[in-house]
Parts: sequence; structure tokens; C-alpha cells
Amino acid sequence: MTSLIFDPFAGISGDMTLAALLDLGLDEAWLRDFIANIGIGDIAITVERVKRCGIAAPHISFSYPPEKAHRHLHHVVDIIDRTNTPERVKALAKDAFTRVAEAEARVHGTTVQKVHFHEVGATDAILDIVCVMAAVTELGFEKFYTRPIAVGSGWVDIEHGRYPVPAPATLGILRGMPLTGADLAGECTTPTGAAILATLTGGQAPPQHFVPGRTGFGAGTRDNQDRPNVLRVIEMLSAQNSEMLWMLQADIDDMAPEYAAAAQGALIAAGALDAVLLQVSMKKGRPAVRIEVLVPSDGVTAVERVLFTATTTIGVRRWPVERTILAREIEERSWRGQAIRWKRVTLPDGTSREKPEYEDVVRAAEALGLTPYEVRVALDGPQTNRA
Repeated sequence: MTSLIFDPFAGISGDMTLAALLDLGLDEAWLRDFIANIGIGDIAITVERVKRCGIAAPHISFSYPPEKAHRHLHHVVDIIDRTNTPERVKALAKDAFTRVAEAEARVHGTTVQKVHFHEVGATDAILDIVCVMAAVTELGFEKFYTRPIAVGSGWVDIEHGRYPVPAPATLGILRGMPLTGADLAGECTTPTGAAILATLTGGQAPPQHFVPGRTGFGAGTRDNQDRPNVLRVIEMLSAQNSEMLWMLQADIDDMAPEYAAAAQGALIAAGALDAVLLQVSMKKGRPAVRIEVLVPSDGVTAVERVLFTATTTIGVRRWPVERTILAREIEERSWRGQAIRWKRVTLPDGTSREKPEYEDVVRAAEALGLTPYEVRVALDGPQTNRA
């Protein structure tokens, strides 16, 4: 699986993203043909090579007949649905605009249906998002990461007036994602760029160790003197399968033990990757249970909330951890008429081991009138170190 890393050290916008994908290797003829047949209208695209603080990069702009861009979400969704694009592209584009609408609704105290798109509802914003989603699909990327997003500082003039940077809607779209660049002057990240990042990456950080492939730069309109106003995208060919997670921990000595198991299930349901219960002895010799929870960065808030509501703890410790995971795949096999999923993992030396999924073993045992152990033995046990 080829992955793409966004590196918005100077911010991100829709046109910067599309230009960076062109620089990465997207065929310009494909893009022009895609725009000509997209079904939005008479659109002209201009691509020129520019320099931003010494970095050569493409800059993209669209031209189209004058329009009124005060659209609602359902207008934008209708335009996207009528485009001549694959369903996956349409779904990603609609997801991005829905994120914008939800952020705008929170800011203005209204509903998603009543939100007016102004700048983000213009044809160029629709083109940016639809073309980017089509481009990453065309290039074959399936997984996306982002480094911290430079948002900038100062003030920006929009339809509603003069707003601080980052604009409230932009900040809402980027909720839960890593930000930087508050010392940079001007609006570095637009709502369109924020929506693209939020939809594709969800704020997930790239692995610390990876093998890079191609690199692309996309130029913004401004030519700042203090930094190259470009977005960098990096093709990731392979990576050490490690990820940054959070460990949450709470020690509880005033809750009936039978409720610990219910809390454990609630934590998993809230997004925890794992939750374990340990017996510990606290001060004054009180027996207690320690709950340790492994959580992705974007799930910390939700899982911590469950810790406070599903247990009697009044404090939660947390710290970042790095987890190395083996490459894995699932294969479904039929055994005595029962579907059994087998998980195979690849070891660092290239060999593999596999085992049947426990839940499928139990289900097959119940269906066949056997014990799970009998089914497990009949399946010949774990087949390890297979090349």
C-alpha cells in the first residue's frame, strides 16, 4: 500500500494541494481531461512554474464564468453528485464539505442545512476538493498522514467581516489535529485545505521511520520572503510499522470490582485499542484495580471521558508511547462448512506465523456441537514460521 504524507510547514490550500500532486507525478494531461469532462461547466486551468524562496513548484489557477457562490451544503452535494467522477471520489468530496458545514454551523450557532457557503462554496473550492480527491485516487494512494499544520496569525477578511487567523471555521475543521506556525504572518491554511487534510488524514501523524519515494511541491499565491510558500507532499514507499499512541492510566480503590469489566468494554467501544485491568495495592494497603488503556491520538478525549464517567476515578495519567506492529493480513477459509478467519503476521526476517481468530473458533464450535479446544486442535494448531 502506497501512502502519502502531507507536510504543510507553510500551510495548505486546495490549489497548493493539487499543484503538489502534479509535481509529485500526476499527469497534467489527465488533470485537464478530468476537468474538461467533470460536468461542472466551462472551466479553464492554468498551470505555471514559479519559485517560492528558491523552490520551483507549479502554481494552479482556475477561470470560469462569474457566479454567485452563496450556496448551501445541499447545493454543493448536488453539484458533486452530478459530476462525472467515481463514487469514492464523490464520497470523499462530500465528506470534506460536510466537515466545513459542521464547523461553520458550530461557529454561527445554526444547523448544517442552513449554513451558507461563501468562499468555500465557490466553483474553485469545489474544483479543488473534487480534483484532489480524484488525483489521490488516480495516483493510487490509500493511506494518508500529516505533519503539524502551519495555520499562521493575524487577521483575514471574509464574507462575515474581519476574523482572527486561523479563522474560526478553519480551527473547527482542524479540531484534534496537530497545529504549528502561529508565528507566521497571514492566513497559511484555508478552510478548503483544512477540509482536505481532515478528510484524508484525520490528523494521523506519519511513522517516525519510513522510506520516501517521490516528493512534490505546490506553490501558494503569495511569495513570502521569510519562508517558501509551498506545500510539500511525500510518497511513502514503506515504513517500520510503528505508530505513536497514548497510554491512559487510572488507579481505583473505591469501585465495586464487578463494574471494572463493564468499564473495560465501554473503553474499547469508545475507541481504545486495548484496555487491561491489573490488581494493585494503593496507599494504606487498599486493594485496587489499575486500568491501562492504549489509545490513538485522535481518540484520547473520548476515551478519557469514558474513564471519568464509567469509573469512580478522579484523575487520569497519560503519556505518549510508540508501538511497533507486525505487518498482518486476514484470510478467510472454510472448515466443515464454517467460515474461519486466519490472521497471518510477517516477522522481521520475512517468515510468518498464523492463527485462527478466537471468535470464529467459538462460533464454529457452537455450530458443530464441539468445544472450542476441539476445533482449535482440529485446525492443526498455529502454523508458525512459514516462509
